[in-house]
Amino acid sequence: MNLYFRLLVFMIRIRFRSRLSMWDTSHTRFRVNPADLDLQRHMNNGRYLTLMDLGRMDLMLRSGFWKRIVEEGWYPVVAGQSITYRRSLQLWQSFDLSSRVLGYDERWIYMEQVFRVGDKVYADAVVRARFLKKTGGSVDIEEVLALVGEVPDDMQVPTWVTAWNEASSQHGREL
Repeated sequence: MNLYFRLLVFMIRIRFRSRLSMWDTSHTRFRVNPADLDLQRHMNNGRYLTLMDLGRMDLMLRSGFWKRIVEEGWYPVVAGQSITYRRSLQLWQSFDLSSRVLGYDERWIYMEQVFRVGDKVYADAVVRARFLKKTGGSVDIEEVLALVGEVPDDMQVPTWVTAWNEASSQHGREL
């Protein structure tokens, strides 16, 4: 029930926030509440991933990209992510979640999401995502980029993200 309430508050607040480009960094504020806690009384590791969904939604909604993909009959899916927990978020602690597109390749769009309190990083993640069609199949990256509009000239996937993607893709083949 807590997640539905948080989603409702999020959807109301987003209507009053400024517009963004898909290439901007989205910042969303949250506060750790009792339903976010695990047995050690800090924010549960899975809750970070849930809030990251909201961070990505913030960017897509505020840029108008969400409306365009819905009109196309597309939806985003996370195909891989890696998160590093650096500090524990405690009950009632307020924090910022930044979300930004790092780059893309012929198959994936990569995002970085960082949890901060002030200037201290509490957790940071890289996400590999793509878009699927409701009618079946995946959307070519060129179609996604055409829908986004102008792409910044300096938009290249960082080498560390490429290495992470290759390593995580190879690991899956070994299983």
